[in-house]
Amino acid sequence: MDLSVYEPASLPDLLPLYYRRLFPFYQYYRWLNYGGVVKNYFPNREFSFTLKDDIYVRYQSFSNMSELEKEMQKMNPYKIDIGAVYSHKPSLHNSVKSGTFQAQEKELVFDIDMTDYDDVRRCCSSADICNKCWTLMTIAIRILDRALYEDFGFQHRLWVYSGRRGVHCWVCDESARKLSQAERSAVAEYLTVVKGGEETIKKVQLSDPIHPLIRKSLKIIERYFEEYALLGQDILENKQCWDKVLSLVPEAVRENLLRDFQKARSSVDRWERLKKSLGPLELKKGANSAKEIMLQYCYPRLDINVSKGVNHLLKSPFSVHPKTGRISVPIDVRKLESFDPFAVPTISMMCSELDNVSTIEEDQADANEGEPDVKRRTRDYKRTSLAPYVKTFEQFLDKLDQSRKGEMLLKSDLKKEF
Repeated sequence: MDLSVYEPASLPDLLPLYYRRLFPFYQYYRWLNYGGVVKNYFPNREFSFTLKDDIYVRYQSFSNMSELEKEMQKMNPYKIDIGAVYSHKPSLHNSVKSGTFQAQEKELVFDIDMTDYDDVRRCCSSADICNKCWTLMTIAIRILDRALYEDFGFQHRLWVYSGRRGVHCWVCDESARKLSQAERSAVAEYLTVVKGGEETIKKVQLSDPIHPLIRKSLKIIERYFEEYALLGQDILENKQCWDKVLSLVPEAVRENLLRDFQKARSSVDRWERLKKSLGPLELKKGANSAKEIMLQYCYPRLDINVSKGVNHLLKSPFSVHPKTGRISVPIDVRKLESFDPFAVPTISMMCSELDNVSTIEEDQADANEGEPDVKRRTRDYKRTSLAPYVKTFEQFLDKLDQSRKGEMLLKSDLKKEF
């Protein structure tokens, strides 16, 4: 069997090796323990496992890293989801007095799924993605990351590829983890611009003056719009495409634009004609059709319910996607343009890389049998294409640690003053 090519049927054979030798338990625990500053923060965290044949096990909780590691190696979950930190250990939820088991804290999370763009992408649909439409995820990360940092002041934003067709964001600042459901809803609503279901034709309505969030988001979209929408997606290629775009402009200019579009030779040319025709209207209050089109085609589409609920589960980083075999890996936002979802390692590829380790290295590993498991596992993932993604995760954790130490120093200085 060629391990470098992923076959879903091989997953039960590959998962034990992944959890035994590759999963970064040390870094994972370091993240979710948040320095151990708050008592029972990790033990009261909910984990949920999806096992073979879609067996779903909720309210798992673990006292420490060792317990989590042993259980994951025993159960070999097909998928791992992370939930809230509860008032009591989730594993004891059935024995706790009714009404007292409450979700208390969780990272502020966002889920962006490519299927929500199916009405505006032409290259793929449903669960399929390609490098053309992946630009939508790049734009989404750029827009949301800027807003979370500049508009809300959140410092610690972990962006993660879902393993198939989307991205997740975990905002890990203490202030974000403590947000109430109402506050989470307010943040999610603030960031939501594209509104309405399948039956809604015009999903973006701008008012004057344009909100700073929209203005700054449009600047980001403008950087990508021609290459992505006009050349890559060719959104004005033919009459079927034109009609879709024309349904978003005022009726007064539709007829003239239709004639103009027939004379033009490309989407780029047609877009220029559209902007020119809308020019006089744009001067009137409330007319922002070109901007509304750009937002409808490119602005991030959030699954708002994921962000609102404190007790909502979200797929864990370093979980394996059972259909693609790809690992849910952290994304380095500093190198966002070069992130390629198709280059993300599959579980089979990494197991194959481990298999290809030379005999000499295997002999050395045998000679070092007395070393701690953590060290050996560190060396194992470093031998595979998972290494750069774990490094990105570690850099994120280092910043979290520095920030926490800075806050603790500040608190102790303030105590001395009083």
